[in-house]
Amino acid sequence: MITQKLFRWAVAAMLLACAGAGAAAAETYPNKPVTLILPLGAGGSHDLNARVFTSVIPQYLNQAMIVKLMPGASGQKGTAAAAEARPDGYTLLFTHNYFDQLQQHVTKLPYDTNKDFETVARLNYGVASIVVLASSPYKTLKDMIDYGKKNPGKLKFGHSGNWGAVMVPGAQLLQEAGVRATLVPHQGGGPSMKALLTGDVDFTMAFSSVITAQGDKLRVLASGGDEREFKDAPMLKELGYASDIGVMDRIVLAPKGVPPERMKVLRDAFAALQKDKTYVQLIKRIDENTSFMDGPEYEKQRLVLSDKYKKLVSEITK
Repeated sequence: MITQKLFRWAVAAMLLACAGAGAAAAETYPNKPVTLILPLGAGGSHDLNARVFTSVIPQYLNQAMIVKLMPGASGQKGTAAAAEARPDGYTLLFTHNYFDQLQQHVTKLPYDTNKDFETVARLNYGVASIVVLASSPYKTLKDMIDYGKKNPGKLKFGHSGNWGAVMVPGAQLLQEAGVRATLVPHQGGGPSMKALLTGDVDFTMAFSSVITAQGDKLRVLASGGDEREFKDAPMLKELGYASDIGVMDRIVLAPKGVPPERMKVLRDAFAALQKDKTYVQLIKRIDENTSFMDGPEYEKQRLVLSDKYKKLVSEITK
C-alpha cells in the first residue's frame, strides 16, 4: 500500500513538473518569428536597411524577423495595421519621424501615434540629397532652381508619398527657393526613384543607400545635414538653405502595451546589433550609418519633433 501511494505521488509530482516546464516554455519570448511592418514600398532606404538588420538580428532574438511591406495612403495603411496588432511583441513597425510625428498635424489619422506606439529604438538616421539623372541639363542646384523660377509649375518633383521623408524636405527646399513645382507622389522611395530613372519626373530626393545603388545613373546636386554625404556635392546649408532639411530618423516602434520584459528583449537585441561586426560591415556597405539611439531616449525626442513639425506644417500650408 505504501509503495502504491509513493508511486502515485511520484507520478503526480512528475506531471506537475512537466506542466510547469510547459508553462515556462510558453512564456519564452520570442517563440515564433517577429513581423516587421514597413509602411513603405520596396527599393527605398527603409527596405534596404531592414534587409540588413533582419538578416543579423535573429542571432540575438533566437527567432527570425520577417519584413512585411505595406505601402499605401502615405504610410497610413501599414501604420494602422501595426496599431491594431496585439501588443505582444510579435508585430513591430519600421517607420520614420515624418510619418510618426508630422502627419498628425496634416490630417486626421485612424490612430494616435503617441498613444498607440512606443519606441523600441532609433536604428539610425538618413540625410536626403537632391538628385537628377546624370544626363539632366541641370549641372547644379542653382541651374534647376533658376529654371523653376522662370517656369512656374514646369519642374516635376517625384516624391515617396504625401508628407513623407522625401516630400517634406523637398517642399521645404522649394518653399525657401521660391519655386512653384508640380509634386508627383509615389508609394515609396523605390517607385519615386524609378520615376526619375524613366524620365517621368525631373528630380527627386533620396538617401545614400538608394543613390549608391544606382551607380553612375544619377547626379547629386546637394545634400542636407551638417556633413557632406558626397564629396562632389555641396551641402544645402553651404548654399544658404536650412541645415535641417532632409534629416530622417529610421525608427522601430511597437504597439503600446508590450510587456516590459518583452520590450527589454527587443531593445537589447537592437542594441547588440551595434557591436556586431557583420551588421556594421553590411550597413556601411549600403552607405548608411550606425547612429543608434535607444527607445527611452528617442521617446523624449518624439515630443520635441511633434512641436517642430506643427510649426513646419503651418508654414508650408500657408
